[in-house]
This record gives sequence, C-alpha cells and structure tokens, in this order.
Amino acid sequence: MKVGCALAAILLAPSMVAAQACIAVFPGGKQVESARYSVGFRTQPERVAVGKHFSVELAVCPKAGAQPPESVRVDAHMPEHRHGMNYKAEVVAAPGGRYRAEGLMFHMPGRWEFIFDVRSGGRTDRLTHPLVLE
Repeated sequence: MKVGCALAAILLAPSMVAAQACIAVFPGGKQVESARYSVGFRTQPERVAVGKHFSVELAVCPKAGAQPPESVRVDAHMPEHRHGMNYKAEVVAAPGGRYRAEGLMFHMPGRWEFIFDVRSGGRTDRLTHPLVLE
C-alpha cells in the first residue's frame, strides 16, 4: 500500500506544481481547477463594483499531459437570474500562459459566477468561480 501511495504522489506532483505555480502568479488571487487546467486570476481593480468596468488578469497552467490552451474565454453569469453580463470581454494573450480580459461589468448586485473556458485538443474545460456582489 505504501508503494501505491508513493507512486500516486509522484504522478500527482507535476499537477500540484502547476496548480501552485498558477496561483503564485497573482498573490492574493483566486484559483479554479479542472481535470486538465488550473487557472489563477485576480480582478483589476481588486474590489469590483456594480456598474463599473473591470478587467481580469489570469494565468492558465496545463496539468500533466495537457496541451497549452488554443483559446481562452472569460465571461460571467447569474445562475438564479439565468442571464449573463451585458458586455462581452475581450481576452488578450500575453507570454507565459497569461491573459487579460478587458471590458467586463456586472450591471446588478447578487450572486455571479466567473466562467473561464479553456479550449485545447477539440475539448473545452469550463471552470467557474462564485462571487457575491453587493
């Protein structure tokens, strides 16, 4: 059993390093994960306000065996209201797996979910993170 645990730890280590590296890009930021990717992100400004434009800086870190993303999309929606934002974010790639999404705005208070769609190899991983805006 000890050999199995040690082998599992060795196999999972690259994924854990990728995840830790992704959140370390933005100290104090947030992180979401899928089976293939870890996404570390933060908003600019840090405190998002209703009716004010903001941006999201993010880093996408492929886990062991995953290819770098072909495309990244950032959006948000309100699950209880069944609608999204009134604005579409423009995502611009930067070196090192980093991206910046511009032009986001929450037009009303309540529970929102950030949506990060990471596409690679004909598949899209959808990662979400909740946010309550007052």
